Amino acid sequence: MKVLLVEDDASLREGMVELISEQAEVREAGSVPQALAALREELFSLVITDLRIGETGEGGRIILEAARKRLQPVAIVSASTADEVVRMLRPHEPDVVIAKPFQIDDMLGLVERFVGLRGEVERAASGPVPAEGAWTQVAEGIRMLEEPGGRLWVRMAPGTSHPRPVHRGGTGVMLVEGSLEVEGERRVARQYFYLSAGPREARTHEGCLAVSLALRG
Repeated sequence: MKVLLVEDDASLREGMVELISEQAEVREAGSVPQALAALREELFSLVITDLRIGETGEGGRIILEAARKRLQPVAIVSASTADEVVRMLRPHEPDVVIAKPFQIDDMLGLVERFVGLRGEVERAASGPVPAEGAWTQVAEGIRMLEEPGGRLWVRMAPGTSHPRPVHRGGTGVMLVEGSLEVEGERRVARQYFYLSAGPREARTHEGCLAVSLALRG
């Protein structure tokens, strides 16, 4: 499991990498172009970026938009208040805002939440699939089943689509079978991705089976 850390202050970045490395592998980026290259090349459990990065100070927005397209969660680090950050980034909204100066426990807790979410979803996906008789049809060609603990299973027939086939809040998802396309970004079996809050239409050409879990806290 890997975290992308974007910070143009080399000394601060070094300290954050050392901290985050206790829980996950870290890829560093000291500029917006480096961050965008990393997002093209890899998929991350979490993207952490400073808000005002780059020559124009708009780097946080650029990175947030790019990560959203690739279905990855984003935490913004900023000296501004959470409300100010949300206003500056509209219509996009980060999953978490970490205030500067942040406490060590805040950063550790942040990474633990998102890396832990991925681990839980992967463990669910590696277990047995619920018996077919327990599922509920919620739309033509789409069936769902929610298990104790909040795990939500979704089975979509070939050629179907749904405006939000998982939990309504931030959600970690693992494709168990088939493939799924969300706003042009395609995932195939055994790939993990993250859906931020809000409507995100998902469609499948060949059909799919997925399991998801909502982000807690």
